[in-house]
Amino acid sequence: MSKIAVITGGGRGIGRAVATALSDDGWSIVVCGRTQTTLDETVDSLAGAGLAVVADVSKLDDVEHLFDVTIERFGRIDLLFNNAGITAPPVPIDELEVEAWDRLMAVNVRGSFLCARAAFGRMRRQEPAGGRIINNGSISAITPRPFSAPYTASKHAITGLTKSLSLDGRDIGITCGQIDIGNAASEMVEQMSTGILQADGAVRTESTMDLKNVGSAVAYMASLPLGVNALHVTIMANGMPFVGRG
Repeated sequence: MSKIAVITGGGRGIGRAVATALSDDGWSIVVCGRTQTTLDETVDSLAGAGLAVVADVSKLDDVEHLFDVTIERFGRIDLLFNNAGITAPPVPIDELEVEAWDRLMAVNVRGSFLCARAAFGRMRRQEPAGGRIINNGSISAITPRPFSAPYTASKHAITGLTKSLSLDGRDIGITCGQIDIGNAASEMVEQMSTGILQADGAVRTESTMDLKNVGSAVAYMASLPLGVNALHVTIMANGMPFVGRG
């Protein structure tokens, strides 16, 4: 019987790449997002079983519906890839609208918490108990870019969530790890090809990597036995300015 994965932000980009890689490995896939069309495109592209669920991860009722539908359809949850996230305008913090901060935190932090909470509870109660949560962090959780305070703060929060869940799930068969991704060629990083602000004030293009590499990395993390945890994985375009950034 195939294992069941829930992927948030699964309509495009990293979410779709991970859905594809896991499906190719025999997983059944549930993707969620806010746009039915893109979710359907992801499901239609999969090698195996898939289900699209429209949900806003910042809303408790939507999240509970997502996981209830997953249990109704497949009977259990073996993996949550907590992937949904947004950015904020790259401006000095005193010029950032408070509403932009609130929107980002609602998705990146509250959404990740709500989904982890829902998955953790169901994994704890299902038979056999257990499962894996993989949180999408960011290289910004370690080294920020200029004018990225909201995004960076949110990804620091993800690291705290990851470590806490790893500890809390240790004795009940729930494993939690984090993947930090640098310059995967998704829509979010398209600006890399035309240049992006560096810490020294220059604007330069940066190397990117194919999204398939991210899918393969998450699929590897998901393939490990629950007694083994890839707690913190970094995958990045080797030519990007991260080691020695600035």
